[in-house]
Amino acid sequence: MEEAALSELIGANLAAVRERIAKAARAAGRAEEAEVTLVAVSKFHPIEAARAALTAGQRVFGENRVQEALTKFPVLRREFPDLELHLIGPLQTNKVKDAITHFDVIETVDRPHLAEALAREMARSGRQPPCYIEVNTGEEPQKAGVAPSEADAFIDACRRAHGLAIEGLMCIPPAGEPCGPHFALLAMIARRNGLAGLSMGMSADFETAIAFGATSVRIGSALFGARPGHV
Repeated sequence: MEEAALSELIGANLAAVRERIAKAARAAGRAEEAEVTLVAVSKFHPIEAARAALTAGQRVFGENRVQEALTKFPVLRREFPDLELHLIGPLQTNKVKDAITHFDVIETVDRPHLAEALAREMARSGRQPPCYIEVNTGEEPQKAGVAPSEADAFIDACRRAHGLAIEGLMCIPPAGEPCGPHFALLAMIARRNGLAGLSMGMSADFETAIAFGATSVRIGSALFGARPGHV
């Protein structure tokens, strides 16, 4: 797709998603989109797609893989220095240094060894991006995330033992299940731990997530279309 057509398409998609966020927030009695951050998920999409969203005014992005992000965002940050980049995919400990260097928020802290590695690198670098704990609300063995029953202890350890700035919680509900109970569970864990951030909801379910208190929603296909090679 030509750059002008891509920019027009993504700009229109962005406006439509923002309107849906505002409508869902109003329905939930919230202060429209001011209380909900749109995280544009640009994984598997080319740098031109992310640049088109930036040109249309989007500033917060999410990437799943550290290495993929490094092919796009150092260049884009020079063009748009106010962009904010979230890591929303699993983080391997050997990528911690790059993650702390290049990401502004890390949403997928999910195990003690990773928390330790993050704390060490933050102390070394002096850079301390806020973190989210990923909770595996469906307790799916193939997915990352701490079990709900272990979340309180893990949050406490991340704060007290490792000194991480824990800003909130993140989840991905199981496919094929009603998402509401999972969002409600995440919100309950956040409340009892004094956490304000709730990263939950994607293209198919973000309006439901907003009704349950999401403070950020991670939107990919509704903005960028199907990722290359998929339908």
